[in-house]
Amino acid sequence: MTELWEVVAGRRPGRTSRDQLTIFDSVGFAIEDFSALRFLRDEVTGTSYTAALDLVAEPDDPKDLFGLVAAMAPVG
Repeated sequence: MTELWEVVAGRRPGRTSRDQLTIFDSVGFAIEDFSALRFLRDEVTGTSYTAALDLVAEPDDPKDLFGLVAAMAPVG
């Protein structure tokens, strides 16, 4: 197993094939999680590994959060 800090520090390679898995286990320390996310963002910026996501919810009724979740739930 290779730890993320080893890859970031250049001590060990990351994935070497598509068959390998990457698992990020957040440790719960905001500064470490934030640092990991910034590193990954900087590494993939300008590549085909990115996709823009709209993370801001715009519900019809901001006071009805359950209605927002229910509207996104699959039917069936």
